[in-house]
Formats: sequence, structure tokens, C-alpha cells
Amino acid sequence: MDATAATPFSTLIRTASHEQHTEAETSVFMSDLLGGRLGVDAYTRYTEQLWFVYRALEEGAEELRSDPVAGPFIRPELMRTAELERDLAHLRGAGWHEGLRPLPATAVYADRVTECARSWPAGYIAHHYTRYLGDLSGGQIIRDRAEKTWGFARKGDGVRFYVFEEIANPASFKRGYRELLDAVDADELEKKRIVEECKRAFALNTAVFRELGEAFRRSA
Repeated sequence: MDATAATPFSTLIRTASHEQHTEAETSVFMSDLLGGRLGVDAYTRYTEQLWFVYRALEEGAEELRSDPVAGPFIRPELMRTAELERDLAHLRGAGWHEGLRPLPATAVYADRVTECARSWPAGYIAHHYTRYLGDLSGGQIIRDRAEKTWGFARKGDGVRFYVFEEIANPASFKRGYRELLDAVDADELEKKRIVEECKRAFALNTAVFRELGEAFRRSA
């Protein structure tokens, strides 16, 4: 018997992508941001890049709502685009979208999300998982640091992206999400492909961090 077949898929996808996840979390840019070595302008630029990724995730969500594979994961309480736009209006002003451009790595990332949403719903799940469960977990560290470092009101404008007002119990929600992963409508081969896409998603995210880090080293 294949050992992976006996392992809950939520466990498999977490452990198989651990190395890529750790690389993203410990990137120089994120370490400097969380360590207070970068200013609010770096936080703003990071938030801008997130907007492109979440717009791709959420523009594709509606058509996937009835999909047997991805549909169960489309949850309105997770949607972040409106909160990102509110944060950007606070950080950049009412004209926040004027002249806004994705970094090359961000464009590649968003394009891959869009491609999966349009042609491979199971692959879309990999991107959904890496983003939203990350927001509910490690994202809260970023929110806390942003509030303390740059004086944002607790759970107020500037950190709305990290505040899930419709999720009263994040721990319970994450348990339910993992149950959805365990019940995903995919055979073992497809699950392996989802795991590989999850690794790719983390790598795409790391590439964005790398370009952000380079941008702020050049401006230092």
C-alpha cells in the first residue's frame, strides 16, 4: 500500500511543502520587515503586490463556485480584495491605484493563479491554500508587527487585510479547511500534482519577496 494514500491530504500537503514554506517565511525581505529594519513604505509596497495576487484569486472564484473540486473552498468570509483596497487607500490615499504596477515576479504569480482558475481547478486549490491559511496563521504576526511598528489602530485601516471579521474562531475554521482538503475530489495522482503546485505557489511568493528585497536594497 502506498504510504501517502494513508496520510491525510492536509498533512501531506503541509509536510511536503514545508521546505518551500520556510524559505518564503525566512526571506531577507520578510525578515527585515518583521524585524523593523524596513519602513512603512516597504509594508505599503508589499500590500500593493498582494492586491494583484488576490485580485487574480478572487476574480476566478465566482466561476469555480459550482466546481466539484474547487467549489467547496470558495468561501466569502475569506475574500480579501476589498480589505486590501481599503488598506491601500489608507496607505497611499484615494488615488492608490494610479500608476500601480506589479513587480515582474508578482505578474508571473498572478498569471499562474489566473491560469489555474481558468483551466485547472485542483491547481487553484494549491494557491487558495497557501494564501488564505497563511493569512489566518502567519499573517497575524505581520498584522501585530505592523500595528506596533507603524502605529496602525488595532485591527484598523492599514491592516484590514489580516482581519477576518466573519471568522469568529480561526482555529476552528482552519480545522474545517483541513477537512475539506482531506475530502478533496481528486485521485492520488492529482493530489500529487496539487502538492507540486503548492510548492510552486510558495516559490512564486518567495520570488516576489526577493524582488521586493532587491528594490529596497537599491533604495537604501
